[in-house]
Amino acid sequence: MSMSKSSYSQYNRKNWEDSDFPILCETCLGNNPYMRMMKDKHGRECKICERPFTTFRWQPGKGARYKNTELCQTCAKVKNVCQTCMFDLEYGLPVQVRDHELQIADNIPKQGANRDFFLQNVERTLGQGDGTQPIAQIANNMDQAAHDRLRRMARSQPYYKRNAPHICSFFVKGECKRGEECPYRHEKPTDPDDPLSRQNIRDRYYGTNDPVAEKILNRAAAAPTLSPPADTTITTLYIGNLGPAGPQQVTEKELNDVFYQYGDIRCLRVLTEKGCAFIEYTTREAAERAAERAFNKTFIKGRKLSIRWGEPQAKRAADNSNYVTPVPSVPILPIPDGLAPSTSSQHRFTGSMPRPPAPPTFAGPSRLVVPNVRPVRAGESSSSGPPSIYYPSQDPTRLGAKGDVIE
Repeated sequence: MSMSKSSYSQYNRKNWEDSDFPILCETCLGNNPYMRMMKDKHGRECKICERPFTTFRWQPGKGARYKNTELCQTCAKVKNVCQTCMFDLEYGLPVQVRDHELQIADNIPKQGANRDFFLQNVERTLGQGDGTQPIAQIANNMDQAAHDRLRRMARSQPYYKRNAPHICSFFVKGECKRGEECPYRHEKPTDPDDPLSRQNIRDRYYGTNDPVAEKILNRAAAAPTLSPPADTTITTLYIGNLGPAGPQQVTEKELNDVFYQYGDIRCLRVLTEKGCAFIEYTTREAAERAAERAFNKTFIKGRKLSIRWGEPQAKRAADNSNYVTPVPSVPILPIPDGLAPSTSSQHRFTGSMPRPPAPPTFAGPSRLVVPNVRPVRAGESSSSGPPSIYYPSQDPTRLGAKGDVIE
């Protein structure tokens, strides 16, 4: 049966998507609570499925560029991503990073009748529920370690710099005449060959050859980690960089509000003068969870907290009393018996290495003999009485003496 053009268009519009509000992440939505959106019903084709859908256009904040929705809501729900930036809605990371950590295989058809049939089945499945649940591969993934890695790689706050205007190409060539009225940035590109300048919507959506994802994965591979100590009885964390004493220092309540989410806290002690704190958890699992999730990514009052594993004070005091820092090129001498703290500590120093050889000794002179005979001068008789004591300093020829010796 033949149909006219108008009736054919009305028939196809039944499958076109119509929505009242877009699916956006917090970064793309912006920080302006009084934002105004422009809605265009069936105004553009989806960049993935090529079906018309209702588009939205808005300005996330003052000085930001206008943003548009690029995907239809069906394609966004399939990947659980934002309709504008195509980042994951739960972690705020590219699809390639999420699929790499959760080991999700991308088996979605990319073109032709297979893609349309797949999307029809997805719409039928979403129609049976409330339309808010992601696909089964993401919802049923129970790898807690992978989810923890994704949380460490994700940003803790929205990154509004991503909404900044693009660089004005006329300004780069020196031909822009708009001045301050130009809606684009008047800046020189830092690196024209930067791979981040070559991004593709389809690559971002399907998670292949995404330069942003590769940068995040490389940075995560090179990031330092905090290894738990071998002593399983240690459940204390050291928190540093709290700031100097004053109103800007991180308080005990602020620390408790951040770290109580990882487990029950047994003791929280803040050293105001030293700008640090010690948090002791009731279980080792809670302490390891706090160390993994808070290390290198906890900010309070604009300060990045330094987190390390603590050590019991009794054990640290015992180690300091029985340990001597070796000095290069200086032999370690045994501790005298009277100063040794205990037999075990003395064995620690003398049993691990041989004693140094005793230094050689030399016998000193038993008696110092000094000549006490005065030499006989010319014209004097040797039998004029007992000889007087003679000192070498009385010799006129010594020390440059010129006169007679005064006796």
